[in-house]
Amino acid sequence: MSSNRQEPAPASGKLGVLLVGLGAVSTTVIAGVELARRGLGRPIGSISQLATIRLGKRSEGRTPKIKDFVPLSSLDDLVFGAWDPIQDDAYTSALKAGVLDRHSHIEPIANFLKGIQPMPAAFDQKYVKRLQGTNVIPGNSKREWADTLRADIRRFKTENGCERLVMIWCGSTEIFIKQGPTHKTLAAFEAAIDANDDSIAPSMLYAYAALMEGVPYANGAPNLSVDFPAMLDLAAENQVPVAGKDFKTGQTWMKTVIAPGLKARMIGLDGWFSTNILGNRDGEVLDDPESFKTKEESKLSVLEYILQPDLYPELYKDYYHKVRINYYPPRGDAKEGWDNIDIRGWLDYPMQIKVDFLCRDSILAAPIVLDLALFLDLASRAGMHGIQEWLSFYLKSPMHAEGLYPEHDLFIQQTKLKNTLRWMMGEEQITHLGLEYYLTPAEVG
Repeated sequence: MSSNRQEPAPASGKLGVLLVGLGAVSTTVIAGVELARRGLGRPIGSISQLATIRLGKRSEGRTPKIKDFVPLSSLDDLVFGAWDPIQDDAYTSALKAGVLDRHSHIEPIANFLKGIQPMPAAFDQKYVKRLQGTNVIPGNSKREWADTLRADIRRFKTENGCERLVMIWCGSTEIFIKQGPTHKTLAAFEAAIDANDDSIAPSMLYAYAALMEGVPYANGAPNLSVDFPAMLDLAAENQVPVAGKDFKTGQTWMKTVIAPGLKARMIGLDGWFSTNILGNRDGEVLDDPESFKTKEESKLSVLEYILQPDLYPELYKDYYHKVRINYYPPRGDAKEGWDNIDIRGWLDYPMQIKVDFLCRDSILAAPIVLDLALFLDLASRAGMHGIQEWLSFYLKSPMHAEGLYPEHDLFIQQTKLKNTLRWMMGEEQITHLGLEYYLTPAEVG
């Protein structure tokens, strides 16, 4: 990430938000923004729209909303576009997803949603085995796919009169791909594209197209997409901000709330068993073992980094952690996550925590997509490029600089996010020390 502070340029003109995938998450975002613009709904869950930020001392009483503190694009200036291997427009897709109430939240904006037609996708079923695509870019040349995506980006920007663009991957989880030689350098990566190498998944082509066109990119799935040296070199070369990966929505969000609380109190952990049932397209895709492995890697890493068993072996070295995801069609998007947590307290007395989180996956993901789009655009206008670790707050497997461990603690992530905004605008960082209220200036020193 660029470290030289510059005042963000104004958010003038339209911001195009390009979404890869026009399924449950994307249609929920798009409909939610349009409903908010018409005063028919509230963007609850969006930090950028609803949260305040404290500036200076508590006694000063300066707590503007974030959207009034930093120059974010207005919701009125957002223009949406999408790619999807299924030809349904946003209206039909929203109906099929079953997330939003048809009478209250789909029909009032039906014409708007029908106007969003997905562009043909770069899609290969070998990477997402439970999906079949009919709205796809012809042929099987990955170079032609990448060039087509770049042309789509340029055309969308021109046809919609956008000043700037951002791209968010809201598509399905691809099969697990381990980083290899083709991902080490940009030259090797581009040669692998030309050779139609299996190590180059469609999500990587979207990231490549975005970065080549100077478009900020965020990866909302656990795929290997932009988090490898070749893409990071390209982001640096073209000075484009990137973020990822995997939207932090239901069960993992709960883990990043509960686990820091256990560690803060030095409460031991014997085991954490997590299981989920969901019935949307994401659940169907994750029913394939190869796609589930990609998701499992993302979900399992959270506790390891929060609890730091190497530093606290007597509390966390040998805990048992298991994650299960079960496809259960009757639930649709209304996911249910169960957690059984076996903990250990004073004198090693055992205790338990049980969590039953009946959440709505896309309802939790939608504000994340909105915030990532607005904050990535802000970062770009502030001259920040490369990994935007301050956006880890929104992600299960946060990208980070080489040699660092990722920060998963939700509360540290929140502090990092708000302090980055303060730094961006030339305001003092807040440490929460507060001694000035109780000691003399000389004692504070």
